[in-house]
Amino acid sequence: METSTPSIADVQPELMHRHKSTAKTVWSLLVAVVLLSVLAFVSQRFLIQRNNPSLDIAVRISILIFGLGAIALRRTQFAKMRLQDIAALQGASGLLVTLQRTTLRVAIIGIVIAVLGFAATIVTGMSIYTYQAGVVAVAVLLYGYPVRASWEQALRRFLPDIGSNPAENPS
Repeated sequence: METSTPSIADVQPELMHRHKSTAKTVWSLLVAVVLLSVLAFVSQRFLIQRNNPSLDIAVRISILIFGLGAIALRRTQFAKMRLQDIAALQGASGLLVTLQRTTLRVAIIGIVIAVLGFAATIVTGMSIYTYQAGVVAVAVLLYGYPVRASWEQALRRFLPDIGSNPAENPS
């Protein structure tokens, strides 16, 4: 008995659903970062400025580590050999789940960076922490933003049989 390999048309609904929900989440987090910056700006007059050099260094180093960690996470999770193994073992659904989860993890790191900066603003009364963390968070969120064409390309690359159309390849 011959097993049929799925075509891109068979996987397209799941791809569309997963990509759409992931993209909405990332955009929502981008809006949240901007709102945190606006909140920091508005609350400036209600906060008392306190200089705290040790907190300053800790926050800046933490933001740097989280930012670089997000890049490292995405690069290791999207490594060619890893995605190839996932596609071979779990198929198209497993590959799409991996793409979605990794993108969401990177986005969560981005929002953690923004919240860390906002917390430092609340503690010190200086809104510059939120602004700096917001810039890094936006960069991380944009770096991890899911591009549907890239997801489709990953499906075609790691699942070569999926790129063929059943009408083109009658068996």
